[in-house]
Amino acid sequence: MQDTGWLWAVFTVIAAASQTARNAMQRELTATLGTAGATHVRFLFGFPFALLFLAGILLSTGAGLPKPSLAFWPWIVDGAGAQVAATALMLAAMGERSFVVTIAYIKTEPVQVALFGLIFLGDVLSIGMMVAILIATAGVIVMSLKPGGAASDSWRPTVLGLSAGAMFALSAVGYRGAILSLEFPNFVVAASFTLVIGLFLQAAALSLWLLMREPKVMRDIFAAWRPSMLAGFMGALASQFWFLGFAIATAASVRTLALVEVLFAQAVSYFAFGQRTTAREALGIVLIVVGVALLLWAY
Repeated sequence: MQDTGWLWAVFTVIAAASQTARNAMQRELTATLGTAGATHVRFLFGFPFALLFLAGILLSTGAGLPKPSLAFWPWIVDGAGAQVAATALMLAAMGERSFVVTIAYIKTEPVQVALFGLIFLGDVLSIGMMVAILIATAGVIVMSLKPGGAASDSWRPTVLGLSAGAMFALSAVGYRGAILSLEFPNFVVAASFTLVIGLFLQAAALSLWLLMREPKVMRDIFAAWRPSMLAGFMGALASQFWFLGFAIATAASVRTLALVEVLFAQAVSYFAFGQRTTAREALGIVLIVVGVALLLWAY
């Protein structure tokens, strides 16, 4: 194994920043493409860029392509399929009246990633890392819950939110399992190859589904190819660095540090839109920062 030091943390921060930009672009596309179309953009237009990333890496390193064993395929199918399912569950949760509460449940993902990583991959975490995960996750939940929003007259948002978090967790573990199963000496090539296969499966499956169920959405997606291309690029860039992080660090560590995305979003809200930070949000930010700092110290 190559000595990667703190590279996983650098990769994760870049991925989180890229994902923040991609989310903003997808939000703009939702108005014209709808939820399904805007979601599919990340896979359909991200796939060509993932291919370019892989080609550039192969040319610059002189490495060959990995030869995946049979063990690779269940992992990659789990990663790709769980990510699509997670997105669908998240959108369903957001359609509920108390969707803000469900977001708090979705953000329990790092805790669930730690559990699934231990069960399926044998990723053992130290006591310090587990405490860091719990503190940072608590910070996101504190920021997500609005005053008077904790009460819900339905169990659906809770179930949908927790299920979405579980699917995102299984996706992260699946992708890490796929990368590790390649047993390829160059982790950059292994991560990039896994990304290409994952995006291909997702783009093919969702394109087929939309062509059969909502062909107009597919036509609208290609009509809006210019903004979709940029969103696809940012999505592929984010995924590239997520996968590089998964290749050299536990999925739980990567997804916990990824909570800095919440801080990026908060900064954008403050500086771009002049939205002031409440005392509750400030407390959440402090908890996230403390949790992330503890994670980096304990890793």
